[in-house]
Amino acid sequence: MSQQIGRPVIKAFNNIYAQHLLENGKPKGTPGRIALPVTGDDLHTKAQVMRLVDEIGFDPVDGGTIAESWRQQPASPVYTFDYDAAGVRKALAEAKRERVEEFTGTANSPGSFEAPV
Repeated sequence: MSQQIGRPVIKAFNNIYAQHLLENGKPKGTPGRIALPVTGDDLHTKAQVMRLVDEIGFDPVDGGTIAESWRQQPASPVYTFDYDAAGVRKALAEAKRERVEEFTGTANSPGSFEAPV
């Protein structure tokens, strides 16, 4: 993808509800601080985004390359769960590549917090 648009592509913030992003940031070192996966191929740009994630109150977790970003798609173990860094790493590792119906967006996505689509 980076080659197609001529810019680095970094994937972050897709697995957290906007309201949680707005309200649930905590200072670095806070026990249970929510972590967010960040994926990308350009290490410098990914590091910048990881610093941004930290600055707004979340623990950044390196989720690997863009090719591995499927691990944070809808219906994956990390999607819309407010895990700490250890929980995000575990959820990313448990993700299965097989696509399930819930893995892709629909006209109703993302649904609500109570009933994600």
